Amino acid sequence: MTDSKYFTTTKKGEIFELKAELNSDKKEKKKEAVKKVIASMTVGKDVSALFPDVVNCMQTDNLELKKLVYLYLMNYAKSQPDMAIMAVNTFVKDCEDPNPLIRALAVRTMGCIRVDKITEYLCEPLRKCLKDEDPYVRKTAAVCVAKLHDINAQLVEDQGFLDTLKDLISDSNPMVVANAVAALSEIAESHPSSNLLDLNPQSINKLLTALNECTEWGQIFILDCLANYTPKDDREAQSICERVTPRLSHANSAVVLSAVKVLMKFMEMLSKDLDYYGTLLKKLAPPLVTLLSAEPELQYVALRNINLIVQKRPEVLKHEMKVFFVKYNDPIYVKLEKLDIMIRLASQANIAQVLAELKEYATEVDVDFVRKAVRAIGRCAIKVEQSAERCVSTLLDLIQTKVNYVVQEAIVVIKDIFRKYPNKYESVIATLCENLDSLDEPEARAAMIWIVGEYAERIDNADELLESFLEGFHDESTQVQLQLLTAIVKLFLKKPTETQELVQQVLSLATQDSDNPDLRDRGYIYWRLLSTDPVAAKEVVLAEKPLISEETDLIEPTLLDELICYIGTLASVYHKPPSAFVEGGRGVVHKSLPPRTASSESTESPETAPAGAPPGEQLDAVPTQGDLLGDLLNLDLGPPVSGPPLATSAVQMGAVDLLGGGLDSLIGAPSFVAPPAAAVPANLGAPMGSGLSDLFDLTSGVGTLSGSYVAPKAVWLPAMKAKGLEISGTFTRQAGTISMDLQLTNKALQVMTDFAIQFNRNSFGLAPAAPLQVHAPLSPTQTVEISLPLSTAGSVMKTEPLNSLQVAVKNNIDVFYFSTLYPLHILFVEDGKMDRQMFLATWKDIPNENEAQFQIRDCPLNAEAVSSRLQSSNIFTVARRNVEGQDMLYQSLKLTNGIWVLAELRIQPGNPSLVPLQLSLKCRAPEVSQHVYQAYETILKN
Repeated sequence: MTDSKYFTTTKKGEIFELKAELNSDKKEKKKEAVKKVIASMTVGKDVSALFPDVVNCMQTDNLELKKLVYLYLMNYAKSQPDMAIMAVNTFVKDCEDPNPLIRALAVRTMGCIRVDKITEYLCEPLRKCLKDEDPYVRKTAAVCVAKLHDINAQLVEDQGFLDTLKDLISDSNPMVVANAVAALSEIAESHPSSNLLDLNPQSINKLLTALNECTEWGQIFILDCLANYTPKDDREAQSICERVTPRLSHANSAVVLSAVKVLMKFMEMLSKDLDYYGTLLKKLAPPLVTLLSAEPELQYVALRNINLIVQKRPEVLKHEMKVFFVKYNDPIYVKLEKLDIMIRLASQANIAQVLAELKEYATEVDVDFVRKAVRAIGRCAIKVEQSAERCVSTLLDLIQTKVNYVVQEAIVVIKDIFRKYPNKYESVIATLCENLDSLDEPEARAAMIWIVGEYAERIDNADELLESFLEGFHDESTQVQLQLLTAIVKLFLKKPTETQELVQQVLSLATQDSDNPDLRDRGYIYWRLLSTDPVAAKEVVLAEKPLISEETDLIEPTLLDELICYIGTLASVYHKPPSAFVEGGRGVVHKSLPPRTASSESTESPETAPAGAPPGEQLDAVPTQGDLLGDLLNLDLGPPVSGPPLATSAVQMGAVDLLGGGLDSLIGAPSFVAPPAAAVPANLGAPMGSGLSDLFDLTSGVGTLSGSYVAPKAVWLPAMKAKGLEISGTFTRQAGTISMDLQLTNKALQVMTDFAIQFNRNSFGLAPAAPLQVHAPLSPTQTVEISLPLSTAGSVMKTEPLNSLQVAVKNNIDVFYFSTLYPLHILFVEDGKMDRQMFLATWKDIPNENEAQFQIRDCPLNAEAVSSRLQSSNIFTVARRNVEGQDMLYQSLKLTNGIWVLAELRIQPGNPSLVPLQLSLKCRAPEVSQHVYQAYETILKN
């Protein structure tokens, strides 16, 4: 007979009977009684009164009975802590039992009894079990440490259990290793600052060895632990990847996803030029495809993870499009997810196949799915330009079906196609207008109104169409009202004579009869624009619109990087970081992908590499977050670095005071009317010494006042390394002021704000003299030019090379680092001309070993031209002589830190380009000479 009989009794007075049976001398009777007690406890009856009687049954050799008693103890120990202490002696005894199963059972139960009073009694037995000869006992004890840490963390640390756990990572048994890793990971998650899992190549090697032999859940623990490790270089990353790759063929989908997580993370460190990188990409696809043949719930989890992987590395599954085609019996949640991935993988190579499939889906019966399919056709048109025409004709075919919700979705996506490809497909407007009456959804109505307003000059009866919407203005949703207001104002600006009444009517409805603040404000702005300056109104309202980007629903890059670190967890299904759905801060650690190593950067731009640096050392100069001076996150709050008072503005980044005279204070003018958006200069960070001409950067940054040579802008930070932010720049010296002329380009899909900049300590103390001021959010595809004034009053530290500068730039997405070289001539000061006597005395005074000789080839200039050109960069000719038919120029220059450099330049008259110029430099700091020579060469050859 089965144990179900224990759950069927409903007798009264049962507790008394059970008490008698529990104290019986017969072992069988005792066992039956304990089973009845457990059954009563399971169905929710209170049997805590039997606690002392059940505890007495612990003294037995019968393993089954012992398990039942321990089960009872776990359940009631919390409510009867004083009674639970009675069981301690038995635990201690059981931990020394010859049977390893009983030792493990005792230590497991000890960890489950969450009673403070008992924990201190359990330390000694636990210590013995952690060093037990049997691996089964050791692996159970490892988990017990994590449970004990949860109850009393201090006790665990004082007793040295954490060190014992760390030792277990080197255990010979793989299951013990896996449980030790799981326990340490659990403790580390609840105490992120503890650095318990101090992983190094040796311990990683042990984990990888254990990985092949432990159970599937043990493998998951080890893989998750590996994912938290950052290899020291790309070779180590590749080695780990090679040893993790076999896990991709595991039968358990959780193991597969954990392995994918490790590989995705470490691929970040591998160069794309490596053969192994391509091999790894090919190996990642089959296991992901296999996951899609599981049951629908597993498919959904796999698809949500694949969605992240495809956004990060679309090349992984680019040849697997067919796997994501929808099956007729897929549940709707799987269908919608597959559709999303199909669009992400759509490319010129497979677009015909995708479109045929999407057209088929648009005739399905499931309304949500059909809507998403129609929208997907529009997204394909925007993503793959070559397919736009086919997509538009497909959408027109769908509109002809006259199915209401299909028509409405088609109109919404056609609006986006017009935005992406202006003046290309407007011939379809007539067809759209025929379906005007059938539109009843706000988004479709708003899209149609936008089309009519935007192309009013091509639609003969545009005024009538918009007037028909105006009749029920107050019943429309806000979205439609706002669109209608803008469309009628556009129509008025295009056909002013015919639509004056219409525009007055809509402005009156928006400003006087509406209680929606957004609508009212927009109405008033249009009213004032139209009444004060119709030309400005035309420039604002009918301004050329930026093209919409192809992927508007991509996850923001920083969040995507974090979610890749959480593949195979709930975060990857929700597409939200754990902090967004885990209550309380405990256990939530922000993760990010490892930085690329120097040798994995195959696309390093030559401008950022220090001259002569070995390829492997290129990025070593870039500081880590901890090296930088000051707190980057508070850059925009502090005062500018001490230096010349170039800009006394109180304007903070991203918060320009448009009404409080913020711009006036920048240029020192009594009053200033803000220009329209198009006229606001990008170069507001320029030196403000000469009022408006500087503010509007009339010199375009090319001709400087002193005529000093300015190198063309070079790309310092490519967009691929800075999550879409590209920074180009050069250095200038103008009227005694050093500037860093920057060009910021947003190549990401999101707006960038809150810019700030910080320099690391450098040889000449260069530092920003004012905050980096980007006065408007930087929209996608937008470029802004900024001139950042620099001072030389920053912290000084000798760098290698001498003229290298390490820069950190922060925005709302992340902090980015790059290293560049500045030309030394920006540090040559205007008072660098020595008098002749001083020149002679100093030349003699500087030791001969400090003299350096250089040649400047291919310079076609004569002595006058050389002298003039060098003087424009603050290299002054002190005297000129002709010796043995050669022109000799004696020159001096002074650096910002007070170092003087003396030069003797020999020029062959007649045809100087055939004979190289001979340059001798003398300086008390000879390490400067090489860079001064480079400055000479740069100035004379450009």
